[in-house]
Amino acid sequence: MTLICGALAAGGLTAAGVSVLEPGAASASSHREAPLISGTPQYDNTDLYAFVSPDKPDTTTIIANWIPFEEPAGGPNFYQFADDAQYDLHVDNNGDAQSELIFRYTFKTHVKNKNTFLYNTGAVTSLDDPDLNVTQTYDIDLIKLKNSKVVSKTKMADDVPVAPSDVGKASMPRYYPLRDQAVYKLSNGATTFAGQADDPFFADLRVFDLLYGGDLSEVGNDTLKGYNVNSVALQVPTDMITESAKQPIVGIWSTTQRKDARGTFKQVSRLGNPLVNEVVNPQKDKDKFNASTPDGDAQFLKNVTNPELPKLIEQIYKIPAPDEPRNDLVDVFLKGVKGLNQPPKVTPAEELRLNTSIKPTAKPKRLGVLDGDNAGFPNGRRLTDDVIDEALQVVEGELVGSKNDLGDAVDANEKGFGKTFPYLANPTRGSRGAVAKTTGNDVRNQLGDGILSGGTSNMSDTTLIAASAASGAAGFLLLTAGLMWWRRRNRYRAY
Repeated sequence: MTLICGALAAGGLTAAGVSVLEPGAASASSHREAPLISGTPQYDNTDLYAFVSPDKPDTTTIIANWIPFEEPAGGPNFYQFADDAQYDLHVDNNGDAQSELIFRYTFKTHVKNKNTFLYNTGAVTSLDDPDLNVTQTYDIDLIKLKNSKVVSKTKMADDVPVAPSDVGKASMPRYYPLRDQAVYKLSNGATTFAGQADDPFFADLRVFDLLYGGDLSEVGNDTLKGYNVNSVALQVPTDMITESAKQPIVGIWSTTQRKDARGTFKQVSRLGNPLVNEVVNPQKDKDKFNASTPDGDAQFLKNVTNPELPKLIEQIYKIPAPDEPRNDLVDVFLKGVKGLNQPPKVTPAEELRLNTSIKPTAKPKRLGVLDGDNAGFPNGRRLTDDVIDEALQVVEGELVGSKNDLGDAVDANEKGFGKTFPYLANPTRGSRGAVAKTTGNDVRNQLGDGILSGGTSNMSDTTLIAASAASGAAGFLLLTAGLMWWRRRNRYRAY
């Protein structure tokens, strides 16, 4: 077993030098974890993070992402939160597997000019720029509950602007100011952000190809490099979400509710710990889990105590699976680690549990608790936590004496994270990469004097766009007329 584990670790390190895949090359994603939600990406909650804010340790930051695999150049309809959804961040502050607090985000889309196909009609320099044609705003409601019954509902924010998709350097020459303008401080000491961001999840998702090819040939590629997500980030005073100073442990999860044809909201996505619905729950339970609540998680207990993944690893790589039942996994995924992030009176439930009294470390370790860093996963989840490696090692028995160094050889995100809220890296822009070289009768030559040397134009942005569109329309009409003439001419031919 030691020899095989060493070979797996060495194989991962060797493969780490392989070039990283760009958007378009991925064929599977742990984000698309259930059959029904995989077809509705606007409602698909991809990842959840919760950690004590490193620069403001008296606050807690919660980040939830939606819409997996956003291709940066995905116009003309770029990425938006759904108008018919409720995006919820849940807090269980007494361990009873029920929500005591819900922070509910609801969005509204605005279009300035519906007579154009363009997301923006010129260079955008601010969130209220008239050239930003399609915008979104959102409200936040704070819902307080007791025994799953609503006690109060308070409006925390109203019509807050969303950071747009980064169309490209021509459309948004300076994206940083746009992102900064979308960071909004609330009157209760909280801070919020919603908008596009680089996908912070780093992993080689070819784990689904017979666990990295069946022969360790497919590790070391960050499959999510270059893709974006739509993010919601909320930083709140910690004493706002904890039960008391004596009970600082909170359970956190996120959900999406979608309005059905009758106008009723139905839960269609749920996320707490990473990878649970991806590799713990079997196909028959995935959609059921997404529609469930933590207080009903007893129905999924066997999936945790008798997991499939260790058996698959044993079958493919001959590494013995730990003995069952796997009560160690119950602690990590359902109760929290005793003495670290387990509430005093805990009801087993799938929640991301965070002990808010543990202060952030100046130098986070990617393996978190497994490497002696108690401020990291599974005590909450930071952006830098390598949850793939941690989950693999725990599933293979790290906590029950089977020491191992399993991993996917992707140890960090391709972009660095920020030091201040919302901490997320800026999205990859739609115009990434080198400009294609053209020769001969290219568009620039066709426009002639419309474009001056050095890339400047003697026409306004709107005029240039109109001229370009008119040229395309004229070409299309000529082509259509030619095809119609050809068809009429050949209708009466004998051959």
